[in-house]
Amino acid sequence: MAGSKFAYVRKFELPDPLLPDTFMVFRLDGHSFHRFSDKHNFDKPNDLRALQLMDHAARDVMEEYSDIVLGFGESDEFRVSFHATDWVLYRCFAIDRSSETAAIIHLYSDVITFLLRKSTELYNRRQAKIVSTLTSLFTSSYVFNWPRYFPDNPLQYPPSFDGRIILYPGEQQIRDYFSWRQADTHINNLYNTVFWALVQQGGETTTQAHATLRGTVSKEKHEILFSRFQVNYNQVDERYRKGSVLVRDEIAEPVESAVIPTSEAADDAVSEPSPMKGKKAKPKREAKSKTRIVVLHCDIIKNDFWDARPGILNG
Repeated sequence: MAGSKFAYVRKFELPDPLLPDTFMVFRLDGHSFHRFSDKHNFDKPNDLRALQLMDHAARDVMEEYSDIVLGFGESDEFRVSFHATDWVLYRCFAIDRSSETAAIIHLYSDVITFLLRKSTELYNRRQAKIVSTLTSLFTSSYVFNWPRYFPDNPLQYPPSFDGRIILYPGEQQIRDYFSWRQADTHINNLYNTVFWALVQQGGETTTQAHATLRGTVSKEKHEILFSRFQVNYNQVDERYRKGSVLVRDEIAEPVESAVIPTSEAADDAVSEPSPMKGKKAKPKREAKSKTRIVVLHCDIIKNDFWDARPGILNG
């Protein structure tokens, strides 16, 4: 095509390089996952199988792209109630509240965030290439591994995810971004844990449960859980309270390397015949640094996590 008269059409392809020397945060959102979770009967408030599947797909992406230094996954579930005749904007969803009947809009989304090292030159930092490739790999891994986590629940239709890249100039913005995501995870999960306890164990309708929780603060939600359902929220699985944190941990892997004799040892070998002469030197086993992807459920807001892994922000 390069030498044909049609080659001019390439001029319409615009370059889309991302700014150099900036951190890339790549975020994946499940598209219409409220419908997807209902159609596939996800457990409420959290479906362990679905979360493990998300972790698996995220791990596959990180294993393929070494420039991804951190991943964070959360189950983002929220709902809105309305009664009157006006509009409310809630988390970028414009909702018409014109119905006279109270209703609950229940939204469910799985969110995965990846951090790419500041120095990455992946695909020459071409935005469309990075977004499309990482999104498609995650989606295909999610579908490919679905039967492993849902053996008795076949896919009813193909899931889809949308991806975007946000650039941040410095380390503090990265710390604040992931702190925001984890704080959001805690806030949403606390609400959902109480909400579904009221519905599933307390016998309330979704409308009644939302009314019970309207205006409550964190302390009051803790009290409802403990006094009515004997649940200490602080003992709820950290996976649900803090999300999934995917990092690269170094492991020492022994590898074989041949022992090369020094010049002095070589001289000795000439003057004194060795019984091992003519035989190959026995390989020496040395430790070689290698990384593996591990999934943690830990605090990433405090300094401890970052102090223990300086390479995340220094790469």
